[in-house]
Amino acid sequence: MKTAAETDKQRWQRETLEPALKNAPERAKTFTTISGRPIDRLYTAEDVDAVTTNNPGEFPYTRGIHPTGYRGKLWTMRQFAGFGTPEDTNARYKTLLRAGGTGLSVAYDLPTLMGRDPDHELSLGETGKCGVNVTSLADMETLFDGIALGDITTSMTINSPAAMIFAMYLVVAEKQGASWRTLSGTIQNDILKEFIAQKEYIFPPRPSMRIITDIFAFCAKEVPKWNTISVSGYHIREAGSTALQELAFTLRDGLEYVQWGVDAGLDVDDFVPRISFFFNAHSDFFEEIAKYRAARKIWAEAMRDRFGAKSDRSWKLRFHTQTAGVSLTAQQPYNNVVRTALQALAGVLGGTNSLHTNSLDEALALPTAETATLALRTQQIIAYESGVANVVDPLGGSYFVEKLTRDMEDGALAYFDQIDKMGGMVDAIERGFPQREIAESSYRFQQAFERKEKIIVGVNDFVQADDPPIEILYIDESAAETQLAKLERLKRTRDNDQVTRTLDRLRSAATTTENLMPPILDAVRVYATVGEMCDALRDVWGEYEEVPII
Repeated sequence: MKTAAETDKQRWQRETLEPALKNAPERAKTFTTISGRPIDRLYTAEDVDAVTTNNPGEFPYTRGIHPTGYRGKLWTMRQFAGFGTPEDTNARYKTLLRAGGTGLSVAYDLPTLMGRDPDHELSLGETGKCGVNVTSLADMETLFDGIALGDITTSMTINSPAAMIFAMYLVVAEKQGASWRTLSGTIQNDILKEFIAQKEYIFPPRPSMRIITDIFAFCAKEVPKWNTISVSGYHIREAGSTALQELAFTLRDGLEYVQWGVDAGLDVDDFVPRISFFFNAHSDFFEEIAKYRAARKIWAEAMRDRFGAKSDRSWKLRFHTQTAGVSLTAQQPYNNVVRTALQALAGVLGGTNSLHTNSLDEALALPTAETATLALRTQQIIAYESGVANVVDPLGGSYFVEKLTRDMEDGALAYFDQIDKMGGMVDAIERGFPQREIAESSYRFQQAFERKEKIIVGVNDFVQADDPPIEILYIDESAAETQLAKLERLKRTRDNDQVTRTLDRLRSAATTTENLMPPILDAVRVYATVGEMCDALRDVWGEYEEVPII
């Protein structure tokens, strides 16, 4: 009989659960998310008493920034692609657009990401391998040949040399007759996550942040519809963080960029609306959905209350999602189709604004045209056949999802407090704090994997020894040879005196506080290379060397 102080949940445990457990014990003593967060067996209204759920399109946007969700407009289906030469990748873009892709996303190779030309000794064996090689404006012209930049949105995954690559894109658009004022797209431009996770940095943190605030100021005046930064949790998660760490460090990076912009004299409502975010969609379905919902709420409240933003466009967090590359396996690669579909569905149910779905062969090589098309079809089936796009935030009000969302928020704010006490994210990075947290989480997951507390199908359980080989995309050295020949020809035919003058001008500007975008644009227009422009800034600022974490 229920006592006066007994809750319905306690009564259920006593009357229903305990007898059932005597007859059929559970599979494990404890259950956790993939991040190691403990999960109760049942969630009820008692777990979410303090949760207030606002409606979609209303502050703080937990349930989405658009009142109609995907009923008005589906997410942008933006497939990440880039390999070999600009000619190779241009052909792949046209294939994706013909297949129904609604946006482009450029993957650059390692030399481009590191600000090195193909003829640099450190570029040996890397040109065109993990993305497309872009050395100069000539390559950018080829990359988008026959693609009207005024009619398409483009996302470019580039960080340390983001200003140079962005300038090349702007000049190509200009040559096509597209107005910068109507141009739309995104540069990743997120140097903080490079120091934290991906390690593709060039310059030290503080001058790197100066470039970013210069881009904020330039675009606010000249390219007002361009997303000047995509604050990226994706690479933080791929480095081994938990979902909570991804959420906390990504949003705190975002706050750091806002603070630096304000300190540079910018009005918060002039540049924050063009800050976007980029999250991972990992395999723990509900944890990922809660992460996205919490992100919107935390950002909205921080922009309004911490920075005094007046515009609701500053409050609304917009984000791109990519399914988890780190979850893909070389063993039984067709299992990756299932993983990707579930991860993509989590992104959609979490309200993503654009989405990339990984291909089944990406644990082995860059995707083939066929697997990239199948990945796109995965999104289209979710959009047009599953019915999930017909309702705004269909999981809103779920006891479990709402409790996870609240827990994510509380955990992220606790990390904010730690980082604020260190002086901000730049200071925290220089002390190695987020790097150490991620390394420890990665180690804990590896231990759980080895103990089989976490199962990866086909890897540490359900293993088969006779996986049939699949066709993969192989990038040989011909891409490097082509790019080297083009670079040699460019240096022979361009006006090298003009190049020297513009590079000297860039060095000079780097010693002052003037905006660096105009001198970078001048250098791009005379076909200075990525390596030459980055070297000009290396001459002034040097290169960053990370302090070892002990």
